[in-house]
Amino acid sequence: MAKLLEFQGKEWLRKAGLRVPVGRAASTPEEARQIAAEIGKPVAVKAQVLAGGRGKAGAVKLVDTPEEAAAAAAAILGTEIKGYPVRYVLVEEKLDIAKEFYASITVNSARTARSPMLMFSTEGGMDIESVPEEKIFRYNYSSLFGLESYEAMDLLSKAGIPNDQLQKFAAFLTGLAAAYKKYDCFTLEINPLVLTKGGDLVAADCKMDIDNSSVYRHPEMGIEVARDFGHEPTELDIIGWNIEKIDQRGSGFVMSMGFDEKSPGYIGYHPIGGGSAMMGMDALNAVGLKPANYADTSGNPVASKVYRVAKVVLSQPNIEGYLLGGFMMANQEQWHHAHAVVKALREVLPKKPGLPCVLLLCGNKEEESLAILREGLSNVEGATRVEIYGREHVTDTAFIGQRMLALVKEYREEKQRQGKSSGS
Repeated sequence: MAKLLEFQGKEWLRKAGLRVPVGRAASTPEEARQIAAEIGKPVAVKAQVLAGGRGKAGAVKLVDTPEEAAAAAAAILGTEIKGYPVRYVLVEEKLDIAKEFYASITVNSARTARSPMLMFSTEGGMDIESVPEEKIFRYNYSSLFGLESYEAMDLLSKAGIPNDQLQKFAAFLTGLAAAYKKYDCFTLEINPLVLTKGGDLVAADCKMDIDNSSVYRHPEMGIEVARDFGHEPTELDIIGWNIEKIDQRGSGFVMSMGFDEKSPGYIGYHPIGGGSAMMGMDALNAVGLKPANYADTSGNPVASKVYRVAKVVLSQPNIEGYLLGGFMMANQEQWHHAHAVVKALREVLPKKPGLPCVLLLCGNKEEESLAILREGLSNVEGATRVEIYGREHVTDTAFIGQRMLALVKEYREEKQRQGKSSGS
């Protein structure tokens, strides 16, 4: 999913007519001081990262003066939380809290539902996993008609909201559902939803995830990479996303796997399909090799898209091999993969002579595809360690892993010999 930072999500909630605390993001202590001075009362200074646990990390501070806000920002900016560097802090008014609640909407993909699901609890301000099951109320509502006011009030009544507050809470929840649909969210979570002592309902926090396939409909959000990597997007991640962004014909997924570009044993990994990807990883791990990246070209992508993925995978520095892992009988026409891989290898192998390449491809148009691979790579400069296999080894991860390892060992020995001869 395309995740937004808290301050970004709150801005879209505000534009949708929902109440959020007064404030905005700062990237320097001086900006934090200016914002706090404009607000003119105690503020919260909150690290902005795509990870939870900010409070436990000491990255949420309540302060009384602009000078204290600047000091808090200085202490938070530049730190790291769960692998994410803090580049912004949100400086916003400190709320006068009477009670905290939990509200969220997500996709219920169960076969019996396949609809948006509203979740509400009177136990807000903590991880929803920690809330007793009997205190979490759920309701699947129509994706076509949205959440109706009477549906929200029925859920709220069951949750224990007093009758004189039902309409106010229902108005917030129906507004939340409208924003969920408007922004094509996958998840929209407010925790806590604060009832102030003045009687206002305010979204004190916001987790907004936009559905990947809908990002193109929201250029106003400025989302550069519509994926959740669990880390800051690397250059490879950004390049990989751009392949999908410009061509949606089939999958052409590429993302980094923690490749440090220095350690030995990393293989440029090009699987075909999710199940095939897992089998290929097992094949590599079983022989002590590691995937430098994750990728996927399935769903019958065109050759040009497969080529871009293959070229990105092969272009990673210091990989010791390339594995095309078609560990399943694909019903897509595999000659697209064959043409694409031939083009990529003909361009790369002269620059990386002897690079081990194990190509496993089977399924629809298999015979023609294997012929394309064999003929297209038969006289290529640098293609001295290319092995091509079809359905006879479709699930034989042990064989493919061993062949990859054997070629890698030869490749290492050759490079060592070349290093010694050049040194002498």
